[in-house]
Amino acid sequence: MNSSDIAWQRLRRQHIVDTAFTDPHDVVAWMGAVQAQDYLGSLWAIGLRTRDAAERSIEAAVAARTIVRTWPMRGTLHFVAAEDVKWMVELLAPRAVARAAGRRRQLGLDDNVLDRSKAAVIAALEGGKQVRRAELYQALAAANIAPDGQRGLHILGHLAQEGLICFGCREGKQPTFVLLDEWVPQAKRMEREAALAELTQRYFTSHGPATLQDFTWWSGLTTAEAKAGLSLVGTQLIRETVGQQTYWLPQYTSSSRASAPSMTLLPAFDEYVLGYRERSAILDPRHRQYVHPGNNGMFSPTIVHEARIVGTWRRGFKQGQVVVTPVPFEPLTGHEWDGLVDAAAGYARFVGHGEVQVERCSASSS
Repeated sequence: MNSSDIAWQRLRRQHIVDTAFTDPHDVVAWMGAVQAQDYLGSLWAIGLRTRDAAERSIEAAVAARTIVRTWPMRGTLHFVAAEDVKWMVELLAPRAVARAAGRRRQLGLDDNVLDRSKAAVIAALEGGKQVRRAELYQALAAANIAPDGQRGLHILGHLAQEGLICFGCREGKQPTFVLLDEWVPQAKRMEREAALAELTQRYFTSHGPATLQDFTWWSGLTTAEAKAGLSLVGTQLIRETVGQQTYWLPQYTSSSRASAPSMTLLPAFDEYVLGYRERSAILDPRHRQYVHPGNNGMFSPTIVHEARIVGTWRRGFKQGQVVVTPVPFEPLTGHEWDGLVDAAAGYARFVGHGEVQVERCSASSS
């Protein structure tokens, strides 16, 4: 196995090509978790892995409560399958809560404030209500808890990481919050060892080939916890050494490359990028600054050609058209441009627009 094999196998294991899934829930369950801090981008992340998907069909899965958006790991928003949300939050969120303790102190969010916040949020949401963030902030203010600055967001994030709340459906362009136990009462719990084994198996099956360091990055687990997870499921995985790195991957992994599309448009924060700590198999280090500008936690939407990231892109809307502006790292060939136009048309269909305009742009490295 070489670097190219790693990239192609990840492309297939993540179902970016040759997907068999027709249900958004099945995509999210397979992936374990799907990055979702960019909401519209996360809909596309699920959609591009789902046959004949539309943006409205992903939101319909949210409304049907089969997938849930919350903060399960690394203090970052993800979509998870409804049945997985409780055990995943219980396994992973405590580390994020502990890491944020200093920031909560800076914001004056001590245990007393958080307890009073919890009571105010429960009172505002109980009975199956879906309430927008601004209205929850009003409920906090009515309880003499100032939500100013980042206090309100940190309070809601903390309550989600404690398993109290999660996101509901959008109202227009605004997200709503709900009580997790009311929203998905069927979600299951697991003993810690069983949850660790399930998470480890799910990650390496959907993201492999991947390293132990990739898994700790993705999950937020400690190295010791990640090693314990591998000890529980390692016999069900294949171990490969490439150079100085040890990779774990599922058994029966296809090495076929025949049916991959010429070009693929991935959203910002896609799992193909964010699912790994080390990304050299899919991204030339010379181009890292374009995908991860400023090294500040932001990630751009990317263009993938033959399993490698070859550029970034932007989207816009103009007179009923989707406007896609690609920014390739190097000039595209005619065949690559045609593939990009096809990929842009697929994205336009997903968001419900019949027409797409692809604007030519100079290569970013020129």
